[in-house]
Amino acid sequence: MRNRASLTSRLKDALGSLSARLLVAFLLPTLLFLALTGTTVYALARSILEDELGNSLSAIAAATASQVNGERMLTLEPGDDTTGTRTWRNLVRLLTEVRDASGVRRVYVVDTQGRVRVDVGGGLPVGTEVPELARDRLELSRVFSGQRAASQVLFTGTDGLLYKTGYAPVRRDNEVVGAVAVEGSAAFFGPLARLSRSFTAASSVALGVLGLVAILTARGLARPLSRLMDSALRIGRGDLTTPVPPEPTREIGVLARELEVMRGALESRDRQLKLMLAGVAHEVRNPIGGISLFSGLLAEDLKAGAHEEAAGHVARIQHEVEYLQRIVEDFLAFAREQPLSREPVAAPDLLREASGLLAADAAAREVTVQVEAEPAMLEADGSLLTAALVNLVKNAVQASPRGGRVRVTGQGAGQGYSIRVQDNGPGVPETEREHIFEPFFTTREKGTGLGLPLSRKIARAHGGDLRLVPTPGDTTFELTLPLGTIPAPH
Repeated sequence: MRNRASLTSRLKDALGSLSARLLVAFLLPTLLFLALTGTTVYALARSILEDELGNSLSAIAAATASQVNGERMLTLEPGDDTTGTRTWRNLVRLLTEVRDASGVRRVYVVDTQGRVRVDVGGGLPVGTEVPELARDRLELSRVFSGQRAASQVLFTGTDGLLYKTGYAPVRRDNEVVGAVAVEGSAAFFGPLARLSRSFTAASSVALGVLGLVAILTARGLARPLSRLMDSALRIGRGDLTTPVPPEPTREIGVLARELEVMRGALESRDRQLKLMLAGVAHEVRNPIGGISLFSGLLAEDLKAGAHEEAAGHVARIQHEVEYLQRIVEDFLAFAREQPLSREPVAAPDLLREASGLLAADAAAREVTVQVEAEPAMLEADGSLLTAALVNLVKNAVQASPRGGRVRVTGQGAGQGYSIRVQDNGPGVPETEREHIFEPFFTTREKGTGLGLPLSRKIARAHGGDLRLVPTPGDTTFELTLPLGTIPAPH
């Protein structure tokens, strides 16, 4: 009981883990895919937008720098913004127009020392160093070498928004004497953040739907598996009569059918085992009783000195012992699973050999055995087939009246081969026909009832079968061998 409870617990745990595994199998790859995809798309979109913003700001700076006179810019000195010199006012007007037209936050001009000459939007006085330039030293070195550039890092302004700066060189003749800096807001981060939140929400919905699908799928698989589990537990408890219900799912349906086949085989084997045990007990009881009786008579005759009667009792005891030995041999032959040793066997030789082994029994009963066989080569175990045919011919000889006839015929049946054993005895009563292949079922006093079941077992082991063919006035048993026999050369 403890083992069965443990098995039940393990099966239930397996069904429970199946649901969990399906959930993980559905959700984990999807979650990883969405996370990787979302992160990659977000990073790629941000990088592209940052590059585009930097290019735009540096282009505005370059267009502005082309309008700045480097010679006049260098004439600006501290205090010019206070007195409002013409050069300072003109440059402020230019930078203001650029700021208003482009919508940037700040436009300013610095010399190569990083000191402000004009700052529109930042409010730094002329001659003041710009602290933000320390952040973009690498970019400024490129600008002062004659290239335009943009800051690589976004920075946060006093308003909490992200900004980026574009730079372009200011020239005097062919000499770089300063730079125009244009600060613009990374306004695209608002829509990008909203897009990210929308993607996260859509991903959450998708994961929820997949989770629901996984749960429904797990339940759809767990129900039939639970039914199979119940059937397996019933079989394990010894209930071999309750059929395994079919399942509509293809793969689980195959398991259910195979489990039903296994249950049927176990039920048949269990029924045969019970019949054999009952038959052995019944058959062994009679000779043991005879041996006990005759051994007692033998002891009395020996005491009385009746040696002639004692010899008769010994013969009867030996006869009963031989019968017991035959019961044991037949029982072992039927119960033992004998592997087939297939080899080419000539059908006519097989039939003649089996009939020849019964020649003495047939002669004693004055029964004629006729053999007619079409030539054919069978791939079979010759010794086992001979034993099966001997049982059939022996039954036919014993059932035939004195002076009767037994016909043993073999002929092709499609691509297979059919062997018939026919006698003109009284036949098998209709009420007994469904029992004749059951172990230990016999109507003869000294029959073990294992001949026909053993013959059918041998036939089925070859992929064929053995059946009773009702014919008027005769009894015919037909042993068929499967397709795949090889025709013999003429």
